[in-house]
Amino acid sequence: MTDLTDLGVRALRDGVRAGEFSAREVADAHIVKVAAAKPLNAFLVETPDHAIAAAKAADDARAAGETLKPLAGVPIGMKDLFCTKGVQSAAASHILEGFKPPYESTVSQKLWDAGAGMLGKLNMDQFAMGSSNETSAFGNVISPWRRNDGGNAALAPGGSSGGSSSAIAARLCPAATGTDTGGSIRQPAAFTGIAGIKPTYGRCSRWGIIAFASSLDQAGPMARDVTDCAIMLEAMAGFDPRDATSLDAPVPQWEAGLNPSLAGKTIGIPKEYRVDGMPAEIEALWQQGIDWAKDAGAEIVEVSLPHTKYALPAYYIIAPAEASSNLARYDGVRYGLRDLPDGAGLQDMYAATRADGFGDEVKRRIMIGTYVLSAGFYDAYFTQASKVRTLIAQDFDNAWEQCDLLLTPTAPSAAFGLGEKSDDPLAMYLNDVFTVPSSLAGLPAMSVPGGLDKQGLPLGLQIIGKAMDEQGVLNAGLAIEQRAGFAARPEAWW
Repeated sequence: MTDLTDLGVRALRDGVRAGEFSAREVADAHIVKVAAAKPLNAFLVETPDHAIAAAKAADDARAAGETLKPLAGVPIGMKDLFCTKGVQSAAASHILEGFKPPYESTVSQKLWDAGAGMLGKLNMDQFAMGSSNETSAFGNVISPWRRNDGGNAALAPGGSSGGSSSAIAARLCPAATGTDTGGSIRQPAAFTGIAGIKPTYGRCSRWGIIAFASSLDQAGPMARDVTDCAIMLEAMAGFDPRDATSLDAPVPQWEAGLNPSLAGKTIGIPKEYRVDGMPAEIEALWQQGIDWAKDAGAEIVEVSLPHTKYALPAYYIIAPAEASSNLARYDGVRYGLRDLPDGAGLQDMYAATRADGFGDEVKRRIMIGTYVLSAGFYDAYFTQASKVRTLIAQDFDNAWEQCDLLLTPTAPSAAFGLGEKSDDPLAMYLNDVFTVPSSLAGLPAMSVPGGLDKQGLPLGLQIIGKAMDEQGVLNAGLAIEQRAGFAARPEAWW
């Protein structure tokens, strides 16, 4: 029998339905893989009982002749940013260590309702703040990939959804949830040779997802290919009256609508994304992606997004500002960590709790956010950044008059070594240079693996679409996926 952990979401779903193997066999195979992969540090909490219970429900339903649920027999990983009832949900931070929510996030509940089982909670950058999964309070996630130069340097799996990307690439789970605020689904997907899509802002409910930057945060799926992402997204998306930003729109049948032909489509190539110092391999992959799009029937045009150069500065004002507000609730009073030094008053308790509970990157962003929202600087920083955000959204609107989709690299480099950029926040922030603009505009965007660099590490291509056009993004992703034929996988060393 094929190793069940080598199969993706569609293959597992269809195999269980056809009786080729049982859901329990699938769950057991993945549970063993998760337990054996401790060196990756991808899982913070393992929940084999949850996966086994879902598998039993699927097998019982099949034995009774009932119609199986859409994700019956599929065990997945859940990013630690999603609240899961009775299971620690800490956002990889000491300040929430031990917090077991009495409720379930909307997205995770939708996945359980669709028949999926949970293998565990996945490690991440603390409060989703980071691009390398080095800010977790519970240790770095390590990418399963290694450079082919003979070195054994531990590589970053990307962030903040690094536990998700590492687990999928290492075949610990066929798919996982991620969240994307400025690129936290797409960049880790590119670093580990998997697919991931950030849907239109509002497609997936934010209710029960621990907040970072509320006007930017969006849940999405990560999996090994485009089809599996489409299947997952169908289960995750939908209107939720508990989320004021949730879009009241029907969920399309994205899997059924998949079509790799781009005939009649025009794909724009934004000239501002040709940044100084871009590695030749990224440039070459981008050109290869353009050629693949042409082969799929698309017309290629150059477009301009003139305010792109302001996207990162605007993002790193808006996101920390919203974070400083959202994270004010972690004060040691209502839940989570409480650090109460002897003889301390209320203010001392606040200060000690937040100093001990938050990591350095979270503190940095809270301080930046508090500064840009302060009375003397609000207009100079936050108001200006908000105006720039509007201009960036208008740039995309203008581009849509010339094209249907945009094609860019996902990240400006392949995966870097852990520790190589952690001492330079600005160098780390530049990892998001290609992903942040579409986040600011709330647009759907996807990363698909396109090839390997000279060190044998994955490189990704990004497709950006119009608001609500996830189908167009998925179809273009499928067209590139089929032509790239990416089949590389990391060799197990863990």
